[in-house]
Formats: sequence, C-alpha cells, structure tokens
Amino acid sequence: MRIRRTAVVLAVAASLLSPAAAEAAPPGWVTLTESSLEGVHGTAPDATIRNVLTVTATGVALRVRLSNPFGSTPMTVRSVWVGRQPSTNSPALVPGSNHRATFGFRHAVTIPPGASAWTDPLPLAVRRGDHVAVSVYAPGAPINDHTFPPPETFTPGSFTSAGPGDAGADESGSAFGPFAPGVLWWADAISAVSPARGTIVALGDSITDGYNAFGGGPRWTDVLAERLGTLPPSRRLSVANAGISGNTVSVQPNPYDPTGQCCGPPAPARLDRDVLSLPGVRYVLLLEGTNDLGGGDNAPPAPAAQVIGAMRTIAGRVHAAGRRIVGATILPMCNAAGSPKEQARLAVNAWIRTSGTFDAVLDFDAVLRDPADPTVIRADRRTDCYHPNAAGDRVLGDSIDLTVFAR
Repeated sequence: MRIRRTAVVLAVAASLLSPAAAEAAPPGWVTLTESSLEGVHGTAPDATIRNVLTVTATGVALRVRLSNPFGSTPMTVRSVWVGRQPSTNSPALVPGSNHRATFGFRHAVTIPPGASAWTDPLPLAVRRGDHVAVSVYAPGAPINDHTFPPPETFTPGSFTSAGPGDAGADESGSAFGPFAPGVLWWADAISAVSPARGTIVALGDSITDGYNAFGGGPRWTDVLAERLGTLPPSRRLSVANAGISGNTVSVQPNPYDPTGQCCGPPAPARLDRDVLSLPGVRYVLLLEGTNDLGGGDNAPPAPAAQVIGAMRTIAGRVHAAGRRIVGATILPMCNAAGSPKEQARLAVNAWIRTSGTFDAVLDFDAVLRDPADPTVIRADRRTDCYHPNAAGDRVLGDSIDLTVFAR
C-alpha cells in the first residue's frame, strides 16, 4: 500500500512538469537547495519555525531533509508543513500550496543524535527561484541551526510563530513574526525529481555563505544558478550552497570558536553529510582555506602544506565517490606582500592551478584581486579584507566558465 501511494504521488507530481521537462527528467532525484547546519544552540520553544529556502531548479515531488547532527539528544518533530511562499517579506503562503509532510507515512518523526530524516515526496511543484517554506513544530528539540548575520537579504531565513502550538497549517502567515534573514532551524536540504541533470555543491566558508555581501544582491552561488537556468534543458544543473561562515578546509580547532558550535565541523568531517549524501550530486566546487591561513585566537595560521593536504584528501574522496571536483583559488586577504600568510596563500593557489588534483580550476583570485595591489580585493568589489560585496559576488558568479560543468 505504501509503495502504491508513493507511486501515485510521483505520477501526479510528474504530470506537473511540461512535456519537454518530463522527457528530460532523470530517473533519480537532484538537490534543489541546501543550507548547511553549523552547530546546536539551545532548545526549541513551544513555537513553529517557518524556514524559507529558495530552489535553484524546477522540480516536482519535493522532499525536505531535517537534521540533528549536533544534538546530544533525539529531536522529536511533531509536525512539518511545506508550501510555496510568494515573497520573503511576508510569512504568507500561496493559497492551496501548503501540504502536511509525512515520514514513512507518519506525521511525526524522532531523529537520533547525528542523524537526518527525509520527508516522503510531496505533491508540490516548483520553478527555479521559488521560495519554499518548511514549517517545523518540534518543541523541546535541540536547535541545530544555520545562522549568518544580515545584511544578507536573500534566503535562507525564517519566521517564528508567537506560539504555543503548531502553526504550520497557517497559510495567511498571521501567526508568525518578522523575517529573520540568515537563520534556519533543522531544514538543511530540499530534493526533487527535476529536469536538471544533476547538482553542483559549493563547499565553502563565509565567502560562499554570503556573509557581508553588502549591496543587497544575490550570493555568487545564486548568480551561478541564474546562469545555469538559462542553458538548454539538457545542460541545466541545480546549485546547493554548503557554505558555513568561519568554516575550515582542514581538520583543526576552529580559529574563532573554542566551543566548536559556531562554524560547522571542518570540511573533511562534514563532506559526507553536506555533500556526498545529497541526491544527484555531479560536481563539487571547493572554495575554502581563508580561515585556515588566517588563523585566530583559537588556532594559529595554518601552513600551506596543511591546507593543500586537506584539499587533496577532499578531492580524493569526491573522485572515489564518482563525482567531479572544481577547485577555486583563495581570494586576497590583506596580508602584506612577502608576509608568511601571503606566501602561504600564494603557495596554495599555485598548487590549485598546477597540481592537476582538480578536474577544473576557477581562478577567483585573479578575478577579484586589485591589479595595483594583488594582496587585496579591488575596492569596488569588497566589503572588508576577506569578503566580496554584492558587486563582487556578481562578478564571481558571472566569471565562472560553465563549460567546466559540461561533462
């Protein structure tokens, strides 16, 4: 009976695709969007969290992943509703789009520490750029979250109900407070049947996460998704953003946080959860190393060999899983020419460009560095020493050679 019900949902959902899209749809699933969780911060109140994520490709039969990677206790989810949201300015949903999710045909699910759970397929269709609202009622659950501060005005983000009780069925949005940009609880990925031929996962730190992208524009990963969406259907790919502010590419104490809860596990430790476990992944785009090379109060600057070793390990695991990996060079960091940190950055970038470890290389350093002083990002494209502004993100996204994703 359950197999038959799943088949019915998939058949109904597939009928929502255009004939051309349905013909191009792969047999499996792709990941339409992601927002990697970074740590656990407290216990959920008796309220509903309406998480909002923006999908990067057309899809039907949506599934949502809820995760408890950092909780020391199980999280009991009492109710989940999933609908489309016309605007992030309001928690209101498109009338009739809100569906109550199930897990193995049950409305509630308990997720053990370190585990995740996917919903059953939902009879919901989306197009690239649509906002998907995932309303989760899990009072008393450990809060596994993703947060990065404004001024990022694009999703992800969330609304919180006044409580108490489950407000997930509320399509009007009247039960919810103001939008909290950059804040998500538990909902870390959405997958679907899609005409996209696969997913690119951008694995990175705050530069990928969108931190300090002043100017109100989209992140460079969103620009990439926009461009991919204009390609012929047979070449389109979705983009999943696995950036976490403060993350490191090598296994070491986090430079900024002795608690280990601000910035996610190091990239090798989260590679399976945030990348390889996602449906439809064909490519990994790696842009990390700034936090390792820069160091902080909790960890000294990493030598080039440490960063290179971590990148080589990640590339090896990606290739062993049958995926391709694209490496991006590390952006300027305002370290003086000839200083140990700048020498280490240049050494890592030289290795990225010439080692042959990656299937392709994107020279982001060359795109954004100041020709008059290559130790800094161009003034009109930066917010601070490490982060592009919205204009810089736009330039990065536009600079990517889409033919590297042609295989």
